[in-house]
Amino acid sequence: MSGSPRPSAAPAYTGLDQLLTAARQCRACEAHLPLGPRPVLQAGATARILIVGQAPGARVHASGIPWDDASGERLRRWLGLDAPRFYDASTIAIIPMGYCYPGRGNSGDLPPRRECATLWLDQLLAALPDIELTLLIGLHAQRHFLANRRKSSLTETVRAWREFGPRYLPLPHPSPRNTPWFQRHPWFEDELLPTLRERIASLTAK
Repeated sequence: MSGSPRPSAAPAYTGLDQLLTAARQCRACEAHLPLGPRPVLQAGATARILIVGQAPGARVHASGIPWDDASGERLRRWLGLDAPRFYDASTIAIIPMGYCYPGRGNSGDLPPRRECATLWLDQLLAALPDIELTLLIGLHAQRHFLANRRKSSLTETVRAWREFGPRYLPLPHPSPRNTPWFQRHPWFEDELLPTLRERIASLTAK
């Protein structure tokens, strides 16, 4: 992103629907996106859970559906949710740090571009007053929301998950590439996931 001008704040919008429409039409970093812009996010004004990931991958860019890939399948298992409940925007908002596919780097997808958070994140959060639990998936989300409360590594931040409740819960990325991490850290499945599922079940109960 070196050399990219820092975008000014987006104009204020009236209501979440208008804000989401504007965010989905955003073209602020079009010149830097290898597949072009296609912002992918969901939210409803009554949502109680917010999922903050990194940025859509190529498959999600193609479908336009958040977490529509193997990582999403694992995430839904973590949460104990089927697809219809996961994609119920009235309960679950999905707003990644970057809304468009950023392209590939030497070791996977590039980091999410910063324009999304600069232009849209604060307004979107302000339009979601009922959020009780925010899942911070991966380093970029944890860095933004936890700031200096974050530990020295993602592993240590996730291991200290009890310190950030009840508002925030840091998680590793559910990518199949992280399978060795899950195998090395059985406490994640034994201790964190049962608590996560209990919170999700409570917040999604109708």
